[in-house]
Amino acid sequence: MLRKIDAEVYRILVGEQEKQRNTIGLIPSENIVSREVLRLAGSVFTNKYAEGYPGRRYYGGCKFIDEIEEVAVRRACLLFNSEHANVQPHSGSQANMAAYFSVLKPGDKILAMNILAGGHLTHGLRTNFSGTFYNPVFYNVEREDERISYEKVREIAIREKPRMIVCGASSYPRTIDFMKFCDIAREVGAYMLADIAHIAGLVSAKLHPSPVGLADFVTSTTHKTLRGPRGGFILCGSRYRHKLDNSIIPGIQGGPLMHIVAAKALSFKEAMQPGFNDYQRQIIRNCKKLCDEFKKRRYRVVSGGTDNHMMVIDLRDKGIYGNEFESLLEKVGIIANHNLIPFDPQPPRITSGIRMGTPLVTSRGMKEKDMELIAGWIDDTLRNRGNARVLKDISRQVRRFAREFPIYPQT
Repeated sequence: MLRKIDAEVYRILVGEQEKQRNTIGLIPSENIVSREVLRLAGSVFTNKYAEGYPGRRYYGGCKFIDEIEEVAVRRACLLFNSEHANVQPHSGSQANMAAYFSVLKPGDKILAMNILAGGHLTHGLRTNFSGTFYNPVFYNVEREDERISYEKVREIAIREKPRMIVCGASSYPRTIDFMKFCDIAREVGAYMLADIAHIAGLVSAKLHPSPVGLADFVTSTTHKTLRGPRGGFILCGSRYRHKLDNSIIPGIQGGPLMHIVAAKALSFKEAMQPGFNDYQRQIIRNCKKLCDEFKKRRYRVVSGGTDNHMMVIDLRDKGIYGNEFESLLEKVGIIANHNLIPFDPQPPRITSGIRMGTPLVTSRGMKEKDMELIAGWIDDTLRNRGNARVLKDISRQVRRFAREFPIYPQT
């Protein structure tokens, strides 16, 4: 038993298990995998080195390794109606790197959403590889409605003539019009990369427009709304297959994590089951309800609402910064994350906003009525942030409530 072999690690593991069981997780990029995916992520596949691709490995003994990767690739293509998939990226960031490396050269210009407007650090942040290897220019959301102006994106693209246009976001709560991005990319002769890391589950359930068939490359993680293991994958047309595969190995990675590839294969199958679409619909319903509850309590929600699994609250009129509110909520057992709002006057370590999402709580079986309770506790926490007695009582209520929704119910 682990407890006897390594008591220190066992203590930390139990602590994390209890934390997840006793808290309400509202970080939109987090979710809970099934028991079976969890088992595969810790399976004997982890013992095997497998550099290369099925039938073209640099190591022997890969018969079953080849089979499981082929299953994962086939299922990813079927789930998203793609001609080709690469399931080896260790993360969404590496998926983006591989897509860039497939067709871009150092110094090429990319046009992407500003991180201050909701973009991701791999979309051209100067301190990230994407802003170091390439020449980034950015589009923003509009100040009036905090949404993308596709005409403004077009104007920037015509002026800047980027080699690649990146669409997709890390904290944009509205539907993205991939067709309009495709039209702009074609007009200026740019490649198009769609990063659907956050919305992959919604896309697979046809609850958000798909960029597959429009974008040259579609990148994603498997662990957000898709509810798979932590990892990444890339979709593309067959004409980019060899360039993409070569950009992964030998381009940026060595041996793939085959235990995670196996878990990805299962998670793709889980996403094909009828109940998965119902789950995605409930994610959206829960998020819209949570958003409405905050608006009732006079919180300003970025862009005025949400179309997907996430929302961002502007805290500037609440007398608290995002990082402070994150810490305060954690004390009562509610896990969210501080986040920049569009045109935020605060730096990323502080922020004026907080980001929340509903994939994880929906996986635990929570519904709209539960969003009312959660919003109430969050509001009460803010209003009573100097009252230790009230905060302790909220913490007890949250813990009792969370334990009513087991992460892994007994079967």
